[in-house]
Amino acid sequence: MKSNKSQLILAGDVGGTNTRLGLFQVARGRLRLLSEKTYASKKYRGLENILVNFLRGQRAIAAACLGIAGPVTEKVIVATNLPWWTDIQSLQKVLSLKNVEVINDLVANAYGISALKKKDFETLNTGKPKKGSQALISAGTGLGEAILFWDGKQHVPSPSEGGHAEFGPRNRLEMELFNYLSERFDHVSYERVLSGEGLYHIYEFLKDSKRYYGHEPSWLSEKLQKEDPAEAISEAARLTKNRLCVKTLDLFTSIYGAAAGNLALQVMAVGGVYVGGGIAPKIIWKLKDGIFMKAFKDKGRLSRIVAQIPVRVILNERTALLGAASRAMALLKL
Repeated sequence: MKSNKSQLILAGDVGGTNTRLGLFQVARGRLRLLSEKTYASKKYRGLENILVNFLRGQRAIAAACLGIAGPVTEKVIVATNLPWWTDIQSLQKVLSLKNVEVINDLVANAYGISALKKKDFETLNTGKPKKGSQALISAGTGLGEAILFWDGKQHVPSPSEGGHAEFGPRNRLEMELFNYLSERFDHVSYERVLSGEGLYHIYEFLKDSKRYYGHEPSWLSEKLQKEDPAEAISEAARLTKNRLCVKTLDLFTSIYGAAAGNLALQVMAVGGVYVGGGIAPKIIWKLKDGIFMKAFKDKGRLSRIVAQIPVRVILNERTALLGAASRAMALLKL
C-alpha cells in the first residue's frame, strides 16, 4: 500500500573523478531534488567521509542507493579508478540506516534513462527501433557498459564490465596502437583507449610514431601540462588548431563507434544503444560528423541489422543520480 507521507532518500553517483550526491524528497511516488553537491573524489580517503560532509545537519533519511564505478559483486566494493574499499556495513553505520543499496554506476545510469526527457538526448542514428534489449556505453574517467534486458514488459538494467575486455584492433594503425600500449600495460583493454586517459594515450602514440600527422607545438605542450590533456586535445581538434589533435580525436571516435557497435551485437540491442558518460556531450559535434556511426555500422554480414539500431547520446549529467534515486525510492516499497 502506498503512503502519502513525505520521506527523504539519498542518491549517489560515485565516479573516479567526481562524486555527486543528492537528497530527494519522496511523496506520492514522486521524486523532488532538494539538494545536490559534487565532490572531487580524490581529495577524500573514502566515500564515508564524503557522506558525513554532505549529510551534516540533515534529518534522518529513509533509504539510500549509491552507484559506484566498479564491479559490485560482494559486500565490499573496490572502486576501479579510486583507492577506495567501500564496505556496505560501514555505509549503513555512517548513515544510521539498514536500507542501503550499492549498485554499479552504469546500472544507475541505465535506471536513470527512463526519467529523462526528449531534450536530454541527441540522436546519432534514428534507426528502426524494435521491442527488445538495449545497451549503454559510457566513456569518461573509465569505460563503462550496461545492458537493459527486455523481459517482455520492461527494460531491466544489468551490469557489465565489458569496458575491461581486450581492445580489438581493426586495421594496421590500430594494431600499431595496440602494440604501443602493450609495452606500457600488461592488459590492453578498451578502457585504455576509450576514456579521458585513453584519448591522451592515442595522442601520445600518434605523436611518438613521428610518421603520422605532424608534431606538438610549444603552445600545446604548455596546455597539456597545465590543463586536462583530454580536454586540451579535444578543444584543439574542434578549432582545427593542430592536425595531430584532429587525427587523435578521429581515431578515438572511430574506435568508440566500433566498440558501441560490438556491444550492440553482443546484446542484440534492437531497442537502441545509448552513449553516456562525461566525454560524449563534450564532443557531440564530433560524434555527429559520421565517423562514429560509420564504425558502428561496419559489422560485415550483420551491418544491415546494426544500421537499424537507434543510437542516442545522453546529455543530462544527472542521469546516474536520478537512476540511483529511483532505486532508493523502490527500497521504500511505496
